[in-house]
Amino acid sequence: MTDDISPEQVAAITAFVDVEAPPPAGHPTAHFLFGTNQIQPIEIAAERYHKGLAPLIICTGGVNRHDGIVEGETFHRLLLERDVPDEAIRVEARSANTWQNVEYALPFLREARQSGLTITAVCKWYHRRTVHFLKALAPEITPFHAITWEPLYSGRSVTRTDWPDIPEGKPRVIREWEEVTRRVADGSLVAAELAGATWR
Repeated sequence: MTDDISPEQVAAITAFVDVEAPPPAGHPTAHFLFGTNQIQPIEIAAERYHKGLAPLIICTGGVNRHDGIVEGETFHRLLLERDVPDEAIRVEARSANTWQNVEYALPFLREARQSGLTITAVCKWYHRRTVHFLKALAPEITPFHAITWEPLYSGRSVTRTDWPDIPEGKPRVIREWEEVTRRVADGSLVAAELAGATWR
């Protein structure tokens, strides 16, 4: 994709990559945190835990390539600091990418489903691969939800409206759109559809 994107293309790309599909109000679900070195997923999960909406929180992520933190372990520590009890937290701290976030945390996803909990992914709003990887690796959790957040790069929030104007945000959003579109078309990625407020 070139730098010349029409408003119509921006709207179509935004709609395609936006994975927001929150669970029904007041409905507790297991929260699956995709690895990152940003703090927003922790704030979301801790707040929802204390409202009784996240009785199980699955933290994922190995060594972050930018700052060297171990994402899953850092998530765990920050949740404990926010008074989320250890027994409500599961940790996967070996993964090196989004696919492995799911692959290495499969026992925790299955534990959640066996205890009757639906899954809610907690991820960047444009991280469309997350829903495809969850469906591919853990089809038994379908349907599932997604709560999203806006990442910060160089002090700027990559939002649904501002991403085309943010140098560190624009290529990430476009790459997500291009990769998922291409891989679903060639069959290397399973299709996933948003139906109502769930991914299937």
